[in-house]
Amino acid sequence: MSVSIAQLSSLRSSLDELAKRVETAASDAQASGAEVMAADLYEIERALATAQRRFDRLLRP
Repeated sequence: MSVSIAQLSSLRSSLDELAKRVETAASDAQASGAEVMAADLYEIERALATAQRRFDRLLRP
């Protein structure tokens, strides 16, 4: 079974929303002084950005 462009696009959109939520959580953690948690969340955000770029490559014509 092949994966459609629509499926990939939907996954990419979900990933965008997740990345935004993680970034907000990281900012909140940093603002509250939870530096270790903020650092971990920013690392997760970077991993999600990498995944976003890979989706972008898949979605290029």
